[in-house]
Amino acid sequence: MLITTQDELSGYEITETLGLVKGNTVRARHIGKDILAGFRNVVGGEIDEYTKLLAESREQSIDRMIEDARRLGADGIVCVRFTTSSIMQAAAELFVYGTAVKLKAKKVI
Repeated sequence: MLITTQDELSGYEITETLGLVKGNTVRARHIGKDILAGFRNVVGGEIDEYTKLLAESREQSIDRMIEDARRLGADGIVCVRFTTSSIMQAAAELFVYGTAVKLKAKKVI
């Protein structure tokens, strides 16, 4: 599956627009990781526990968006965007969406 944040994929022509596809996940923080993150906040530096949590959330959301696109028979997804929102004090949603498309490789002259 070809994916881009752009309106088009270089080297391909969009032959059909199939519609909106999306994927999301809601993750809660872990109290033990919050304690470690709190210590790191005092001394400075990257908060590895949250970096890993967000990376896993992004990957899971992308995988779910790809599954949604495959159900439509898509070859690619264009105009991909990410959003996050707080669900409650210790949980957040990561949402990814884009437009599923059918593609045809452009002929090279």
